[in-house]
Amino acid sequence: MTLVGGRSDETEAVPRSPRPPGGGKRVIDIANLSLTFMTADGPVHALSNIDLAIEEGEFVSLIGPSGCGKTTLLRVIADLETPSQGTISVNGESPQEARLKRAYGYVFQAPALYPWRSIAQNIALPLEIMGYSRAERAARVKKGLDLVNLQGFEKKFPWQLSGGMQQRASIARALSFDPTLLLMDEPFGALDEIVRDKLNEQLLRLWDKTGKTVVFVTHSIPEAVFLSTKVVVMSPRPGQIHDVIECKLSRERTLDIRETPAFLDLAHRVRQGLREGHSYVD
Repeated sequence: MTLVGGRSDETEAVPRSPRPPGGGKRVIDIANLSLTFMTADGPVHALSNIDLAIEEGEFVSLIGPSGCGKTTLLRVIADLETPSQGTISVNGESPQEARLKRAYGYVFQAPALYPWRSIAQNIALPLEIMGYSRAERAARVKKGLDLVNLQGFEKKFPWQLSGGMQQRASIARALSFDPTLLLMDEPFGALDEIVRDKLNEQLLRLWDKTGKTVVFVTHSIPEAVFLSTKVVVMSPRPGQIHDVIECKLSRERTLDIRETPAFLDLAHRVRQGLREGHSYVD
């Protein structure tokens, strides 16, 4: 079982993306960005002096301790939160302009599927909201089901699928309108390790096939290193970027790569960065 194109052969090669990561076109550009929430108990400084550039086709993971602002930063990119200072552009425009142009596909921590709608109807929901015709919705739903290997499950309801299958349906929904960016907020955090490992491999194949720019929030060091072209290590609140680590591993990765010296060195650097980041508040 794979995420891509209904392939059942785990070793079969997947077509490479026509847009390799690091191609030079900057998709996200963040400079001196800070965000402070005003609450009844006083200000909460969530993000401080964030500088980050993400290029087209990259897979960038945000990792850090709970409460460091990973999800908040993702929400700022998606125009779900407004920074207090600094600048951010997405595809050369403001986050609001990018959102209005449907630049984002967002995958939440939980699948967030409507239990009374079939899997096909859940995938079609954003297409309905955007006014796509019935024929176009059907074509896009079929493509999405094929992409995440859920053919034959279109008439099932979410409660009839496993947690991993539900999350794959939510990924198909996020990609249904072909956004430029796929934003993923710890989508596999609630799954057991075996399912999570399988979905990590499948997500890499999906990313390679679609060529999307992905920003991914995680608490897992192995997951961050395995998936990413770049790992952004954040420190405790107020969230700051402590290190940006390039993961120059082979694009065609399997789980076996986690035993290699190169992978272990990268994981050690991420772990060291997390420890050093904590020292800011010790």
